[in-house]
Amino acid sequence: MSDTTASARERWEQRYAKSRVREADFTTVSGLEVEPAYGPADGSGEWPGEFPFTRGLYATGYRGRTWTIRQFAGFGNAQQTNERYKMILNRGGGGLSVAFDMPTLMGRDSDDPKALGEVGHCGVAIDTAADMDILFGGIPLADVTTSMTISGPAVPVFCMMLVSAERQGIDTGALNGTLQTDIFKEYIAQKEWLFGPEPHLRLIGDLMEYCAEKIPAYKPLSVSGYHIREAGSTAAQELAFTLADGFGYVELGLSRGMDVDDFAPGLSFFFDSHVDFFEEIAKFRAARRIWATWMRDVYGAKTDKAQWLRFHTQTAGVSLTAQQPYNNVVRTGIEALAAVLGGTNSLHTNALDETLALPSEQAAEIALRTQQVIMEETGVVNVADPLGGSWYVEALTDKIEAEAYEIFDKILSMGGSTTSAKDHATLAEQVRESATHQARTASAWPMTKGILRGIEDGWFMSETAEAAFAYQVALEKGEKRIVGVNCHKESVTHDLEILRVSHEVEIDQVRELAARKGDRDQAVIDAAIAKMLEVSRTEENMIPAMLEACRVEATLGEICDALRAEWGEYREPARF
Repeated sequence: MSDTTASARERWEQRYAKSRVREADFTTVSGLEVEPAYGPADGSGEWPGEFPFTRGLYATGYRGRTWTIRQFAGFGNAQQTNERYKMILNRGGGGLSVAFDMPTLMGRDSDDPKALGEVGHCGVAIDTAADMDILFGGIPLADVTTSMTISGPAVPVFCMMLVSAERQGIDTGALNGTLQTDIFKEYIAQKEWLFGPEPHLRLIGDLMEYCAEKIPAYKPLSVSGYHIREAGSTAAQELAFTLADGFGYVELGLSRGMDVDDFAPGLSFFFDSHVDFFEEIAKFRAARRIWATWMRDVYGAKTDKAQWLRFHTQTAGVSLTAQQPYNNVVRTGIEALAAVLGGTNSLHTNALDETLALPSEQAAEIALRTQQVIMEETGVVNVADPLGGSWYVEALTDKIEAEAYEIFDKILSMGGSTTSAKDHATLAEQVRESATHQARTASAWPMTKGILRGIEDGWFMSETAEAAFAYQVALEKGEKRIVGVNCHKESVTHDLEILRVSHEVEIDQVRELAARKGDRDQAVIDAAIAKMLEVSRTEENMIPAMLEACRVEATLGEICDALRAEWGEYREPARF
């Protein structure tokens, strides 16, 4: 039977039969056999692994492969964080996610006066490639997928990781992992940028080209809605702002003359999983559907992989409370389950004490075990998209999708477009027109133009602020309730013992950095940075020159300061 004559269920059965399935017990606790997927009795409708992938990317769901347990961690110096990573991996974690301290996130060295008092406190301090050697010491980068949550100075930090992999004797072309790199969401929500949008986009375009050619399995961009949601947006705003940013990066790749089917599989996403269980599941399902449709109908992607929206999820830090902190274990469990039922590809679960400090080892273990209980005990891995067909979930998926399209219309209009976001054919023609004229300037493309105007006007920030204010008013009135905060306040719980990063960490890091600088040949450093700047003034890819600077132990601050001097620093306009 051909695909054209087969029913939707029969097409799914054909795909399932060709897929790898794990050796596991796929029965209920009571021993009942369950099907890999369920749908209408007549075999109609959408099934898992079928465009537009509302029900998941794979015909097998988690029967083929479970999500990656990727716990976010980093504190103090590289040695301390290395020990935490080994604990996570030894206890069943499947991947690493690096949290950097504020100086690193802002492209500053640990001895920079602006870094005073911040070294090692919200993540790990990384000054040179030597810190990366320590961070991943005893952890073979060829065998562990590693995510790095950093955007402003993401490219030089990535180069330092590549140098560390080279020093391990690894073929860097075989590396797998993810770099966040998403600068749009920094202007929209998190505010950790270095330069103006155009220089950042130039670096990101260079990174996309380099990875597509040299490291095909590595994902150079993780388009992040997490920080947008944590800033107070609604679920629909998180979804729409994030996907719009993703479309902007697709336009960036096209502006470089890259083939969408080559570079789009290197884009991934990072979402928040908040505490409203069904809304989050619907958000994830709508995200896959919208992305696949736009990738095919607007940007011309022909392959499934180029149409897939693959995403990492982190449970909602903003939902954690300092009051009655043990309740956070329950919140995190619910949020993690929503992410799983929404089809996440990897997951971080927050620790119960993260509203107060970086997680203690015990709290980190509980967070890890939360995922393992869901994976090993609940049966949710047995059936693909088990809530597919639920009247409520399907209606909520449609509603969030419709809200997202209304936001897309607004973003497009800010860029001067009169085209509806649902008019995919006209948008596709505009994209082809830009591609025909080799519009290397990203701002010449329809969605990117609207994003940049929205950033300039403060529109994204004001929309998020309005949503956050409305929610806070509802809390103050008692219309929305948080246990331990505005209801059920009585408790016998006591204060937690929290992780505190000693000031000695900063003293030691600065001393070590001074020793490294003293051991270098400054003329070699200066020449490498001068070469990088020379390349920055051309259309040549900057990654090889930046890699060379990292190989000779140029510091993150030296590289970023040189580019600040070349490109200028971005200052957000004052708004009232």
